[in-house]
Amino acid sequence: MTAEFLPTLAITTGEPAGIGPDICLQIAQRPLECRLVLFADYDLLKTRAEALQLPVRLVDIDTIPPERHQPGHLYVYHIPLAQKTAAGILNPANAAYVITMLQQAVTGCCEKRYDAIVTAPVHKGIINDAGIAFTGHTEYLAALTHSQVVMMLVGGGMRVALATTHLPLKAVAAAITAESLENKLRITYRDLMTRFALSHPRIAVTGLNPHAGESGHLGREEIDIIIPVLEKLRNEGMQLSGPLPADTLFNPPQLALYDCIFTMFHDQGLPVLKHASFGAGINITLGLPIIRTSVDHGTALDLAGTGKADAGSLLAAVQTAIELVKNTTL
Repeated sequence: MTAEFLPTLAITTGEPAGIGPDICLQIAQRPLECRLVLFADYDLLKTRAEALQLPVRLVDIDTIPPERHQPGHLYVYHIPLAQKTAAGILNPANAAYVITMLQQAVTGCCEKRYDAIVTAPVHKGIINDAGIAFTGHTEYLAALTHSQVVMMLVGGGMRVALATTHLPLKAVAAAITAESLENKLRITYRDLMTRFALSHPRIAVTGLNPHAGESGHLGREEIDIIIPVLEKLRNEGMQLSGPLPADTLFNPPQLALYDCIFTMFHDQGLPVLKHASFGAGINITLGLPIIRTSVDHGTALDLAGTGKADAGSLLAAVQTAIELVKNTTL
């Protein structure tokens, strides 16, 4: 990699009625150490920029931008909306537009036209209302690239990876199998080395049950599944601690010992991280053949078009994507 290397990022603007277009237009006002292409309806961006009184020069492009991103100058890969949209008002007719953005951006990354994809928030409910099965970016990108993936959130000085993602709580225990847990720990360990440039990652693994099962009195998943997997991977040289009780793990002295916390389900680790970093945390999908980062918040329909949306998480996602590309390219 030379000193002139500039990553090329594709940003999908997400739900057109939400704050995705707003925060994308906000970061367009900042200097960024990358080339940038925004996937969106050109007229939607123009209309929203005028409503927000954000000065921006939009350039329609379907190739790699010729230059470093300049504040107020934005290259747009135009994808037309099915119907015109109003800020804050969902329309299932535009659900396919959201999916097309993702497909086009991922295709561009797989074809090496872009070095990473950064995604603004989508509204899962309206996509499903349109008859498109969709449980979230993480699961959709995994299916699109035929990958097994791990959701990781980063913020507040923590990296938190998940064994399961968007599942009802009653389905979590059955989803934690020895095979799945082993594969996801391998993905996490590998990507911490290759994407984050950690030569010997230290991972703390939580138990599934309160107090990590209390020696089997509060559940046997730790004894029957988690401990055997950890022992197997430790014998291969992985630095894995656990299973540890989640209720005492998230304190500064403990967190300082680890590069990543690997938790068993969505609401075991993410509430702590989001409490520490909301508005500046980010989501990273490990295990993909491409780099993908995202915001850690939703569409905030009530803020769309008002100028009150905070672009901090998207800016952090862009800056992290740049860092991950450079780590991977080194």
